[in-house]
Amino acid sequence: MSLAVLYSRAAAGMDAPEVVVETHLANGLPSFTLVGLPEAEVKEARDRVRAAILQSGFEFPARRITVNLAPADLPKESGRFDLPIALGLLAASGQLPGNRLDRYEFAGELALTGGLRPVRGALAMVLAAAGSGRAFILPEASAREAALAEAADILGARSLLEVCAHLSGRAELARARAEPLASGLAVQADLADVKGQAGPRRALEVAAAGGHSLLMSGPPGTGKSMLAQRLPGILPDMTEPEALEAAAVQSLAGVFQTERWRQRPYRSPHHSASAVALVGGGSVPRPGEISLAHHGVLFLDELPEFDRKALEMLREPLESGHITISRAARQAEFPARFQLVAAMNPCPCGWLGHPSGKCRCTPEQVVRYRARISGPLLDRIDLQIEVPALSERDLVQAPSGETSDIVRARVAAAHARQRERQGTANALLDNAQIDRHCRPDQAGEDLLKQAIARLSLSARAFHRILKVARTLADLDGQPAIHAGHVAEAVQYRRFDRA
Repeated sequence: MSLAVLYSRAAAGMDAPEVVVETHLANGLPSFTLVGLPEAEVKEARDRVRAAILQSGFEFPARRITVNLAPADLPKESGRFDLPIALGLLAASGQLPGNRLDRYEFAGELALTGGLRPVRGALAMVLAAAGSGRAFILPEASAREAALAEAADILGARSLLEVCAHLSGRAELARARAEPLASGLAVQADLADVKGQAGPRRALEVAAAGGHSLLMSGPPGTGKSMLAQRLPGILPDMTEPEALEAAAVQSLAGVFQTERWRQRPYRSPHHSASAVALVGGGSVPRPGEISLAHHGVLFLDELPEFDRKALEMLREPLESGHITISRAARQAEFPARFQLVAAMNPCPCGWLGHPSGKCRCTPEQVVRYRARISGPLLDRIDLQIEVPALSERDLVQAPSGETSDIVRARVAAAHARQRERQGTANALLDNAQIDRHCRPDQAGEDLLKQAIARLSLSARAFHRILKVARTLADLDGQPAIHAGHVAEAVQYRRFDRA
């Protein structure tokens, strides 16, 4: 009897727990048994592994084969276990020396030709394996992605034969090197392209400076989507931990591109997106749009057209910065620290308030349309502004606003003040930090009391006004919050309800 033990990684949300791949050969009628809660794609590894071993010039052992994926109570999915299973069979049958197997972890899907195909979640696996003291052997395409974690020891291979040659000491695999962009500042849509709209441009800058959520309401063609698309271009560079977290989530979904390394994610799902597509889920939990927008921007155009149940699911992630997907058999948690930007029309036809006077919606229709967005969700949006129709003069004149680079410099300076003062963006301050860092002067406090009385603001809206006022002071380079900052912050609560 022969036994080989190798190491790999499973996928459980953002976690990648260690999986021990035990391959046992015994006398008896030839058979191939996979145990350890394998999903259908893992069970299909039997046929892929057999063909890959034969095509690579090895002998497939005609014995009683048992492969155990431990721990037994952890569900295993995807084709990532093909490579360790094949290596275990070769080592257990004496065709491959097993003295170096404990130095590595393995993951990779095998083609019938013996080639290696990339797997999802390579970066998440490598980050989880950082403390194991073992190097990681991955398919070449996945290795380039995983190598973004600079502290990890990643080896890339194109085929089963290359891995066997490395383990036999005949030809060493080269360490994988990532080739990301030097900076997150790729070609972005420039804010200077926006004509007019000085007020919404200011609100966009405030949102970027403090990490605040933003809702824009206005008739069609006023530039709401155009403004939202330019928000990533004025956000500051991602830090190394932020970039790794965002890339790991995208790697799990199979949408990460190394050339977009350190670029803020920008996700814009269609309004027909289901709740599962928006927040994540499925029988095998996968990240949704809110997680794919982690440390980036989630833009929801035509906000009232989204399914109300799907929108209500945004309430908790907006506060907590993560989402927990619970199913009968498993539970997964994904990060969801996204910046929400939403756009909507003021009425069903879209033309309410337009100078053309084309709107024929009744007041009841307008109320029903706006009621599609619940009060609790609206209460969680920091900045709520109107984007007016452009005048003829604005339309015919060339754009004359500031470029994204100029605005971005002010935003970066405001971010630096926040990091130095409290270590986080103003939008993420908790109640104790708000009391410590967001107290206005006496005139500002009196103005805030009047706003609370007249607008019947909730406690949450009160705190959000203070956080926005703190951001306005940071943009002005002021250590204290003055009445002018409070007044402007109150003006950004246009749609508050009693």
